[in-house]
Amino acid sequence: MPKRSSTPNRGFKVADQIQRDLTELIARELKDPRVGMVTIQAVEVTPDYAHAKVFFSVLVGDAAECELALNQAAGFLRNGLFKRLHIHTVPTLHFQFDRTTERAADMNALIARAVASRAKDDA
Repeated sequence: MPKRSSTPNRGFKVADQIQRDLTELIARELKDPRVGMVTIQAVEVTPDYAHAKVFFSVLVGDAAECELALNQAAGFLRNGLFKRLHIHTVPTLHFQFDRTTERAADMNALIARAVASRAKDDA
């Protein structure tokens, strides 16, 4: 029988803490000019805490360049997490650009066009 964790939502709690700590680390300690205004959208941690996917969005700047810079700084950020988190294994960080906000804006534009088209047809 598999061993059950004492806290069933521990993975979610660890992911939330990583998200909060990474937000602070990136804003205060990461000095790479390629990383502009970054928002950490979500963190997914594997069950063994070996890896974490970090989804982010960028307010200003090139997303691909920022993703490259964040992945290059992953070791530095992991070291910062190691000092802050009190868990046995701090996951290896893998940054991915989150296109959800872009898709939402595209969908809103499509809906607005459809509404305008319907209003024009009704008139």
